[in-house]
Amino acid sequence: MTATTTEQSLSDRALLDAWNPEDEELWAAGARRIARRNLVLSILSEHIGFSVWSLWSVLVLFLGPAYHVDAAGKFLLTSVPTLVGSVLRLPYSFAVTRFGGRNWTVFSALILLVPCALAAFLVKPGVSYSTLLVLAAITGVGGGNFASSMTNINAFYPDRLKGWALGLNAGGGNIGVAAVQLVGLAVLAWSGKGHPGLVAGIYLPLIVLAAAGAALYMDNLPNRKAEKGAIREVAKRGHTWIISVLYIGTFGSFIGFGFAFGQVLQVQFKHQFATPIDAAYLTFLGPLLGSLSRPVGGWLADRFGGARVSLATFALMAGGAAVVLTASRAASLAAFVTGFVLLFVFSGVGNGSVYKMIPGLFADEPEAKGRRLTGALIGLAGAVGAFGGVLVNLAFRQSFLSTKNGDAAYLGFLVFYALCAGLTWVAYLRSSAVRTSAVAVAE
Repeated sequence: MTATTTEQSLSDRALLDAWNPEDEELWAAGARRIARRNLVLSILSEHIGFSVWSLWSVLVLFLGPAYHVDAAGKFLLTSVPTLVGSVLRLPYSFAVTRFGGRNWTVFSALILLVPCALAAFLVKPGVSYSTLLVLAAITGVGGGNFASSMTNINAFYPDRLKGWALGLNAGGGNIGVAAVQLVGLAVLAWSGKGHPGLVAGIYLPLIVLAAAGAALYMDNLPNRKAEKGAIREVAKRGHTWIISVLYIGTFGSFIGFGFAFGQVLQVQFKHQFATPIDAAYLTFLGPLLGSLSRPVGGWLADRFGGARVSLATFALMAGGAAVVLTASRAASLAAFVTGFVLLFVFSGVGNGSVYKMIPGLFADEPEAKGRRLTGALIGLAGAVGAFGGVLVNLAFRQSFLSTKNGDAAYLGFLVFYALCAGLTWVAYLRSSAVRTSAVAVAE
């Protein structure tokens, strides 16, 4: 039977019942089409989830004197949703196998209506700081979408395409960080600082659109069950925690900088910005380029190996941090923005390459078990990595409180990236005994 005949004779239901993306005949017979359809809708939902998660990176730009919130308070407002999102990533990753990819995507999209509706009506002068903290925390539900989306798409694609597919899925979602900043910039330019609720309100119809698309066109893969004790098993493996630390360095940096960059610019270079809108023109560029570079990282990892690409990425990130530190001490805005843009770009590449390393850790396991363990590790590493965003914002908060600038934080980032580079080399690239357990991620 030819591939064309097979495609004509197999319905979507039959393909899903026999789902095995590693079967090249089934892949050519229509599985590719199903995977691509689910990937597109997954990207849309995850994109909006990231925008909602990052909402407070924009709303803090509207909190002028009438709100009585200082710089340290604003850094705390951006730390809270990052923390909540990192905690939710673990249960979200298992929800896909429990409830189905389509079902959970619909639910996880619709729940985003809650933080957006609340922010649209409650963020106004006179609101208490404790209320702002609660509203910021609720937006953390958007951070869980990444883990469920990545776990779901991981099951739709064969190993040879996972780096590209996961990178595209994550990159399309990550662009939500830049998109919400562009929305905030448009609102600031159009109506000024007096209407922060508009930023959140714009997303209400988009959330409904994403949920409807998922309900109508996404698929639940049948017979997907979380392996009993999968999270406990991966937690016992040393490579799980190495990957998690590396993901703190890449994704933790991306999301942490995405939340904090606008504030850092306004605090450290306040004399060069007449209004928040002037700083906002610069804040979206880094997250945008970092999001676009994530699929590139996955593609490079498919070609050259996740460990090699990750090692180079951390070396380049350390260089980017050095540029930022030097520019900060020289009070050079142009060099400062350039250094941060480099950090965003390289963190995006690293996000793709580190995630590509995960499936290879279970290459020796039976296929079905390996996929379930991969899903468990994606959820765990995603949760730990997102917590890195909290650490970034807290590092900025403490640095500015103590020294009135971010130099201590920049130096800390530089040292951490250097340590991540060393860890990658020792664990996955040394030509010694460790190579036998890491060959799949290094080659």
